[in-house]
Amino acid sequence: MATTATSGQSAPHPAPPERTLPEPRTFQEVPGWFYHTDLILFDWFLTRQRELGHRGDLLEMGAYMGKSAVMMRAYLDAPEERFTVCDLFDSEAPDEANGREMRGSYATLTRRAFEATYLSFWDELPRILQAPTSVVPEEVAGGSCRFVHVDASHLYAHVRGDIAAAREALTPDGIVVLDDYRSDHTPGVACATWQAVLESGLRPVCVSSHKFYGTWGDARPWQDALHAALRARGKCWLQVAGGGGGAVAAGRGAEGGAAAAAPLAARRAGGRRHGAGAACRRRPAPRGGPPAPGADPRPRPRPRHPPPGLNGPDRRCPTAAGGRGGAGPLSRRGT
Repeated sequence: MATTATSGQSAPHPAPPERTLPEPRTFQEVPGWFYHTDLILFDWFLTRQRELGHRGDLLEMGAYMGKSAVMMRAYLDAPEERFTVCDLFDSEAPDEANGREMRGSYATLTRRAFEATYLSFWDELPRILQAPTSVVPEEVAGGSCRFVHVDASHLYAHVRGDIAAAREALTPDGIVVLDDYRSDHTPGVACATWQAVLESGLRPVCVSSHKFYGTWGDARPWQDALHAALRARGKCWLQVAGGGGGAVAAGRGAEGGAAAAAPLAARRAGGRRHGAGAACRRRPAPRGGPPAPGADPRPRPRPRHPPPGLNGPDRRCPTAAGGRGGAGPLSRRGT
């Protein structure tokens, strides 16, 4: 049975005494793989849904240490919308193949570590399903979600089930994001992803080097709007696929293998939160070139009451929405 936590307090399970729980001070310090292009694309899709008045819950299958979950929460219109995270964490896997995968790649992952990371940025936890993602159809109402991020098992049978669960959970025009759809060590994800495109009507909207963005609705309006936004933003390479798909491939020439430099400040400020947006702030770069080696990575001073969201006036924040954007820090409730 799934274990849920909705009150914002950690579940009562003991932590190993020798393991220190994480307490990241910035988004950059959260362990995980969330590359700059995908940070931009998450921001664009979630902001675009808000602009279009699309309502619905958010769902993440596979959370690891919470990097993408911390960002997704910034786009939740609570309490009207709900954020659900499903992960095995430190529970036993449902089968031996999944167990080997967990022991090999996620041996140090615990629910307490995820909760500690998440609560460094937000005052309350999301709804947590500590269970295999096979429980999602039972726990998440059909047609209730506008955005689903799938980043759980890499095994074909599991991914195929996760995609089916995402389709059931999504609204007709909802967006699904599939991680590791083309990585050399995850052929099961690639197979399940393109099988869904060929056989179940999943339509690609955009692909990055690491994630597939799609919908079972009409992809063309998403493609046209995204292409226009990224062209206006600049500093991205774009390739529009031919044929009937028209999917946009997007990337940054300087992305390399480094994670996005996107500090979300996890600060305590007199017991109150100041700011509510996920930041994608970059270190200052010289005009016309990549960031200078040794450039000061520390964020500049921010206003006490910064604008919420990712589309404020700070032009150093490289959001996809028209090439402009800023962000307020995410700060914890004081303790």
